[in-house]
Amino acid sequence: MEALCEAWHLFQEGRFFEVHEVLEEAWREAEGEKRRFLQGLILLAATLHQLQAGRSGLRNLRKAEGKLQGFPSPYLGLHWRPLLEEARRRLGA
Repeated sequence: MEALCEAWHLFQEGRFFEVHEVLEEAWREAEGEKRRFLQGLILLAATLHQLQAGRSGLRNLRKAEGKLQGFPSPYLGLHWRPLLEEARRRLGA
């Protein structure tokens, strides 16, 4: 999935707002498990964006954890767990 590849690069560059933009269209078109996974990534990007802006992203982190629970890492070729761990580390959660 091209959107995931682009999102991964944006995550690595710390461009978290753009991650949301890239994944939103793919999320709207997705169904089932894939849709839940993409929503979890979007929430994770929102968490990291909020932290970058000096705000607490704890609420979005908890939502992301709920959506991503049960998915292996990698899933759809994306190693997402390090991103979740980074958000947890930054929040001290």
